[in-house]
Amino acid sequence: MSSSDCAVIAFGASSALGEGEAALGVGAVGERAPVAITRDAELVAAALTRPFCARVRAIDDVAGDADRATVLLTRALGACAKELDASMPGWRTKRVGLAIGTSSGGMRSFEAAFAEGGVAEGSAAATYLGPVLAAARPCDFEPVAFVLGACASSTLAIGLAREWLLAGSCEIALCGGFDAVSVFVASGFEVLRAVCTDGVPRPFRAGRDGLALGEGAAVMALVRGDDVPAPARAAASSRGLVVGFGATCDAVHLTAPDREGRGLARAAEQAMNDAGRPRIDLVSAHGTATVFNDGSEANALRAVLAARLGEVPLHALKGGIGHTLGAAGALETLAALHAMKLGIAPASAGDGAIEGGVRVLERAERHDAGAALKLSAAFGGANAALVVTRPDARSSTSTSTKRQRAVYVSRAVAIVDGVADAIDAHGLAEKTGYAEDKLARADGLVRLAMAAVVRLREQLAAAGQGTLDGAGILVGHGLATIDTNAAYLARIRAAGASRGEPRRFPYTTPNAPAGECAVALGLTGPAFAVGGGPHGGLEALAVAADLVRGGVADRIVVVAVDEAGEGSRRVAPATRPGVVALLVSKDALAARLESWSVRLPARLAEGDAIVSAPAVEAHRPLLPLADPKLRPDGLEARTPWGGFANARFFWL
Repeated sequence: MSSSDCAVIAFGASSALGEGEAALGVGAVGERAPVAITRDAELVAAALTRPFCARVRAIDDVAGDADRATVLLTRALGACAKELDASMPGWRTKRVGLAIGTSSGGMRSFEAAFAEGGVAEGSAAATYLGPVLAAARPCDFEPVAFVLGACASSTLAIGLAREWLLAGSCEIALCGGFDAVSVFVASGFEVLRAVCTDGVPRPFRAGRDGLALGEGAAVMALVRGDDVPAPARAAASSRGLVVGFGATCDAVHLTAPDREGRGLARAAEQAMNDAGRPRIDLVSAHGTATVFNDGSEANALRAVLAARLGEVPLHALKGGIGHTLGAAGALETLAALHAMKLGIAPASAGDGAIEGGVRVLERAERHDAGAALKLSAAFGGANAALVVTRPDARSSTSTSTKRQRAVYVSRAVAIVDGVADAIDAHGLAEKTGYAEDKLARADGLVRLAMAAVVRLREQLAAAGQGTLDGAGILVGHGLATIDTNAAYLARIRAAGASRGEPRRFPYTTPNAPAGECAVALGLTGPAFAVGGGPHGGLEALAVAADLVRGGVADRIVVVAVDEAGEGSRRVAPATRPGVVALLVSKDALAARLESWSVRLPARLAEGDAIVSAPAVEAHRPLLPLADPKLRPDGLEARTPWGGFANARFFWL
């Protein structure tokens, strides 16, 4: 292996199929795919009409009053740490990063806190970041990224962890994702008509009519290939390598994929180029079993595999364990690595004629694959792709095409006064050409982000610094979509879980501001959200800088935004609305970023994590960048749980 390769030397995983390797659903040669999706008592009690999901039953007796998401993440972190203790003693004394993704975070705790009579003020548990703060963590982490990229979250987290290692930002990176099933999320997917009618998802099969939700968690430990110490080499060889990463945005629609799969194909090509164009012998599909998503993915694969489309086996794990949302990409990546280790092409659950020209197996077959392509897609049009290989299939003389580039930032724009006028749908429609009716039904968080990006575009044009066409967008959150979530929850509490608002639910994803800005303004680079606290804006700046430095994107818009509606004020009463937007680029702008980081300690500070923060505002630490009178040497945000985010600048 080479310095451009990152070795998976340990992991922890849970799905409805079991824990560790059992969670990955690879099976044995000749076997059909294992399936753990059942009719679910909680969803039945909520009167959902399609009450099917795949629960991790192993935690039923231990969860108690704890959020199931917290329990799942704790178990995955603990299992990964236990493997590391065996293969790399003393690893906790090294620089360890954490990139972790989720789609719904502490949604079950949010439901309880925002129920009638519930107490939300000061509650970290009710936020997206809540399970990460509550989970037992094995060590201090720096750098840190909390990825809110919906169903692509953990694939993005793995790619970001690889970027850190190649840049020397840490020596070990733990990465992956988690999610638990909740009535809130199950309601949303049902009202969008994305859930299968009979509890049997059929990825890439004729007659498929939707997904079933699942829950799970997966965390893997990555190190640079040439940094694997001798005691850990056996473990590294048994797991595999992450050798390529790509991320794009469809910029077509908030929830529907590009039917031609062009954005996903671009992410795949980027990952394959990053990996040095190895021969792909296995595909780990996103495979949701919805008509349009599977069709889009088949078109993307046709573009990248060409004549080999029908000969490369495709594994669609969601048919067996359900759609585990933020955990899906990590579980599927580990399944691909495990399948290659065993020399197996796994079977995929479901029956019926295969569509899209792909090769889906009813029974697992013996198969010698050296490299696999992992694809993920998400609400907001986010796409992510990885290339993973067996270590023995990777040339030790292969060299990285990566070069670590200088990173620059523009002056920022800010909106903290006159928010109501700034988010007027009619005015935004005139400036963007986006349909006014779509803007009118978007939430304030989306419109506030879009207003800031429009002003940034105008500022850059006036300064002769180009357009935003083709750039990426990273949104940094404080309390994310908690206001829209509160409104959606109130509706299903009053009318029933099966009668949620299909137009509102997509805006409950923290990735919605990135996705809608991408559609309106042609932002086709990486597009997702991060953060969850007063450091969220600086975290978005740091992640954007990581991606630009490593060449994943050339230009990324950073938006730090807080809606501060009724839901936000229930958690942190002094929170005020506002937004800051700036551009991060490989080209010289106003200042060069000299350093940036985010830190999360192993243990919380005294007291509850957000009680000591009456205001949670991701945008506020970035405001000095919008003041033309200031040229700050650095910015910092301290968190109530003892962590921080910072960045330092050299002004040109």
